[in-house]
Amino acid sequence: MNINKDAYRQFQEELAALDKEKEQRQRRASESPMESARREFLDLRDRYRLSVADVIAFFPEEEGVTYLQGLIAAAEAAPAAVRKRRTKRQVEDDPH
Repeated sequence: MNINKDAYRQFQEELAALDKEKEQRQRRASESPMESARREFLDLRDRYRLSVADVIAFFPEEEGVTYLQGLIAAAEAAPAAVRKRRTKRQVEDDPH
């Protein structure tokens, strides 16, 4: 029996999509409510291209300050983790 390769490929893609959806549902079920809210908030921020000012206006004042402090701490920590020490490479003599 000869199966159309395009139909078979589409079937495989649909199965992969269902597996991925199932995996996402399981991951979301195991999330804490805080993690879920954070993920949804970040999705909304990215989808609507909200600025920091928009986000801070959304929070009560104390939480807005905490959010800003978190952004500043993350920005200060990131460059330190990215920096690498420069080392001199030792060039091996090529006998050829």
